[in-house]
Amino acid sequence: MTAKTMEELVALCKRRGFIFQSNEIYGGLQGLYDYGPLGIELKNNLKKAWWSSMVYERDDVEGIDASILTHPKVLKQSGHEDTFSDPLVDCRDCKSRWRADHLKEGKCPSCQSDNLTDPRPFNLMFKTSVGPIDDGNSFAYLRPETAQQIFVNFKNVLDSTPHHLPFGIAQIGKAFRNEITPRNFIFRVREFEQMELEFFVEEGTDEHWHKLWTDLRLQWWFEQGVNKENIEILNVPSDELAHYSKATIDIMYRFPHGLEELEGIANRTDFDLGSHSKGQSELNITANVTKNKSSNSKLAVQNRETKEWKIPYVIEPSAGVDRGVLALLNEAYKVEKLENGKERTVLAFKPHLAPIKAAVIPLKRNNEQLVKLAADLKSLLQKKKLGRVVVENSGNIGKSYRRHDEIGTPLCITIDFETIENNTATIRNRDTMQQHRLKLENIPEFFAANIEAN
Repeated sequence: MTAKTMEELVALCKRRGFIFQSNEIYGGLQGLYDYGPLGIELKNNLKKAWWSSMVYERDDVEGIDASILTHPKVLKQSGHEDTFSDPLVDCRDCKSRWRADHLKEGKCPSCQSDNLTDPRPFNLMFKTSVGPIDDGNSFAYLRPETAQQIFVNFKNVLDSTPHHLPFGIAQIGKAFRNEITPRNFIFRVREFEQMELEFFVEEGTDEHWHKLWTDLRLQWWFEQGVNKENIEILNVPSDELAHYSKATIDIMYRFPHGLEELEGIANRTDFDLGSHSKGQSELNITANVTKNKSSNSKLAVQNRETKEWKIPYVIEPSAGVDRGVLALLNEAYKVEKLENGKERTVLAFKPHLAPIKAAVIPLKRNNEQLVKLAADLKSLLQKKKLGRVVVENSGNIGKSYRRHDEIGTPLCITIDFETIENNTATIRNRDTMQQHRLKLENIPEFFAANIEAN
């Protein structure tokens, strides 16, 4: 079963070192979280799986890592400066602040008062000064999305790689939004990470690619362990589409707090590349885009036969890393009844996502021979480069098993006195709790097969 409440996940995450409130010793900062020792492993494993599927397993996608600080003209041309704001109201009674579109019947969600201010625009972008003097003129934005830096690098990537349409550019990176009401743990925060692909296609093929990428992304989430029953597909209504979107399909997931977006797949048409391109007449195109007098770039593709320049359409699968982590924690969380009447908590991650792939446990913590055998085996397994392997030298096998069940470790390997006698060790499976003995020399191959096969 998935977690019953968000509180269960929050408590486990803090107790076991997955996620902490940022700056907690000073009271914390709302909407900001820090990933602990296990959390960063889970997060990195999710990003690694995404990057592998998007870049390594395809021949039509390249990756980049662009800067966070963004030139104001980029976000002016993209429409963010003009449209990236929410209507904001303040409650005069309880002093809380809310988005106007989140109010029900014109009342404050906190105290139910209708003594509210008039809505006013609230810019969601963080701004910072650039250079030694803060004169108000030299500034940049912390990017509100990773997409725009992909678009402004379109020509750089196209000129330096042997690609023609269709092809894509992938990026994983931080983005920043000055959310009015951050909420629901790491679901809606002010500093977050995105996994985005901008896939460039010819006009007229965009609807085909939109459907194809939706199907591919759904299948990928299922492969990460997301239950199909927790997924719904939402065709975003036309009156709710972003300013750049022709059509958007949201992959909705049942988080502990409700059904919300896990990933969006948008048909951004030629809006972005057109907005960042120099005048339309110079490109000999008819796209309905804003003439850009600031950029000197021609963000278009020339047909090899007709020599005609065309701005590609863009299909954008965009997923939040933090929301992905939250969904995976929710899916993996299980509380099981044992035969002795007790319970055990398990995070049943897919092995390739598990923060720790195996724990090697010496039966006696003070026995130098057992501890050395455990350390040697750990080194052999670590050389497989499949993820983190640890020596759990606690001296209490039962507690070690329960701890590694709760943090999602697929395999526990116990080094005991029989290991000294016949060179074998006990291997315990997290999901079945079944145990069997195996020769030490065969354990690395067994370990690799069990982690790689899943």
